[in-house]
Amino acid sequence: MYNPFSLQNKKILITGASSGIGKTTAVECAKLGANLILVGRNKDRLTETLKATTSGSMIVPADLTKTEDIENLIQNISEIDGAVFCAGIGNVVPFKMATRKWFNPIFETNYFSTVELFRRIVKDKKIKCGASVVFVSSIGGNYSITKGNCIYGASKAALNSTMKFCALELAPQKIRVNSVCPGMVNTNLIKDGAVSEEQHKADMEKYPLKRYGEPEDVAYGIIYLLSDASAWVTGHSLVIDGGITI
Repeated sequence: MYNPFSLQNKKILITGASSGIGKTTAVECAKLGANLILVGRNKDRLTETLKATTSGSMIVPADLTKTEDIENLIQNISEIDGAVFCAGIGNVVPFKMATRKWFNPIFETNYFSTVELFRRIVKDKKIKCGASVVFVSSIGGNYSITKGNCIYGASKAALNSTMKFCALELAPQKIRVNSVCPGMVNTNLIKDGAVSEEQHKADMEKYPLKRYGEPEDVAYGIIYLLSDASAWVTGHSLVIDGGITI
């Protein structure tokens, strides 16, 4: 059956694959025929993701903030047809308290490790011509400014900016680079206790669709960007936010 969103026989690397959007994206990509390289810090949780996917996939436990783990990953993968960079952490810190010690771990995980891994993949020729790359960013980077979110938002804004430069530089190789920018999504990232359940419910009422997103909502957008259905799309930030930015 004809399906422009098929990922049949495409080899796709997914970071942050042990939970949340990354795990769901892995499961949905597998349903469309992809062979996966699943990357995350927790081997047990990666194994659970692997069990929910197809044969032909593999796991590579790695802490991408560590140079040696990036090196090991590069050495253990062959050429890929696509990548989803989904590893990320958050925090809520008022600007007046936002010292460098708060910035460093967020930027190391959300920005520097992601960009360095992608740089190595390109430099070491581990990505095919015609491949598609997706950065998982956030509306908090460029589209939605909220109190206490300056560090997280800055890391995602940096990711969106770098995405555009990469898209331009890699276009001669037909490598497409895009990002998705979700609103609030029901994952463990928003369940750290910094915001109460009552506050979340009140915040949902601000969304035109009156709910937060589910990981599947974002995964389907990522699949579009990975697939040949988006063959003429590069350098784009796809907002998936239940209408909150309108």
